[in-house]
Amino acid sequence: MSEAKQTAKLALEALEDKKAMDVRILDITHVSTLADYFMIASGSNRNQVQAMADNVEEVLGKAGVHPKQIEGYQTANWILMDYGDVVIHIFDEENRLFYELERIWRDGKVVEKEEIM
Repeated sequence: MSEAKQTAKLALEALEDKKAMDVRILDITHVSTLADYFMIASGSNRNQVQAMADNVEEVLGKAGVHPKQIEGYQTANWILMDYGDVVIHIFDEENRLFYELERIWRDGKVVEKEEIM
């Protein structure tokens, strides 16, 4: 399993542990040099969105994977967590609908959870 795929797997487990909604994984290796995977998830409120980000950071940190950058934590309407090959977007429901990252990155290949696990 590639390092990026292992990071995505751990992040998915951390998101699901905090009841993330509608988790999408996009393989963007053939679309962009930014990352291998984009992960997009939703939370129902600010506290849940922050709890998901906290759990991802804790789980990945224990595995020795540290973020290059985290943005948007304070407002928690869109938290971007950049782990290099894996970029995680955690939205509140309203902002996820507004920004529609799945539509913008539709050239990426949707990865089913079973392919990561």
